[in-house]
Amino acid sequence: MTQPHATRSGETIPATLIPGDGIGPEIVDSVVEILDALGAPFVWDRQLAGMAALQETGDPLPLKTLDSIRRTGLALKGPLTTPVGGGFKSINVTLRQEFELYANLRPARTLIPGGRFDNIDIVLVRENLEGFYAAMEHYMPIGHDPKAVAISSGFNTRTECRRIVRYAFDYALRNGRKKVTIVHKANILKALTGLFLDVGREVAAEYEGRIAMNDRIVDACAMQLVLDPWQYDVIVTTNLFGDILSDLIAGLIGGLGMAPGANIGTDCAIFEAVHGSAPDIAGRGVANPLALLLAAEIMLQHVGRGDLANRLSAAINETVLVAGIRTRDLGGDADTAGLTAAIRQRVA
Repeated sequence: MTQPHATRSGETIPATLIPGDGIGPEIVDSVVEILDALGAPFVWDRQLAGMAALQETGDPLPLKTLDSIRRTGLALKGPLTTPVGGGFKSINVTLRQEFELYANLRPARTLIPGGRFDNIDIVLVRENLEGFYAAMEHYMPIGHDPKAVAISSGFNTRTECRRIVRYAFDYALRNGRKKVTIVHKANILKALTGLFLDVGREVAAEYEGRIAMNDRIVDACAMQLVLDPWQYDVIVTTNLFGDILSDLIAGLIGGLGMAPGANIGTDCAIFEAVHGSAPDIAGRGVANPLALLLAAEIMLQHVGRGDLANRLSAAINETVLVAGIRTRDLGGDADTAGLTAAIRQRVA
């Protein structure tokens, strides 16, 4: 499995930077400004993807961008818009498949207290390549209706189940976590997710005495996340369930504007905000850059610069929690530039 890259202070690290669409360029500029003030080691290679790339090159995911990521093995990207129609496949899905980014890491922790849910600190690990999101789909005609029946057939492999569960347990060990919960639907999808549960139990046995393990049926997990989320520490689950539960967990901490994401592979890692491109507020200077900034924090941890990640985390907490400087979506009155300047001042 992929381990964080250890780097020395003063060593520079090439990384691909994709501004993205909508509010993407604004929040990417904000994050880069803060990272520069922090003294982050990244040397950026700016590339296009999404609608911006389509307009300039005719391709939403140009070969030049793929070559850059392949060369650096590291990328920070703003939200992307996949063009509607024209046979264009989801850009995010394409990136995950192209670079075999098998683990989707979505940590969620309370940054602003006082909501219905407080002191949330949950990490969801989602399998990124298989399940129903890799489904073979087709229609079956009946009579005069060519789409009378829709059929979808997903798959899980023992190899991939083992890899993602082991990633979750190793992550728990590295980060001082106590428990991993395997989430499944093995009571109904006995083969598809039964395999995931069986392999999960096998892997968990290797960590006995170091990391606790339990399992939950996905619908019970969803209910418990609303009633008593504090019982969860690290959750590992399949592709579709992970997509749904990660958004639910983001809701516990204030929404997708606070949700970072990392897509991890053996030779490559891409870090991103979970939210979309929000074209309705693009160019107005009011976008919240925190989700992407928190993704950059994970990126620093990934390259072995935990010292800088800790400084960034402290600056975010001091700005948002202590000083109360927040964008409008978080109940404040700061604009993107104001929040950026406040955090930059605290990391410099």
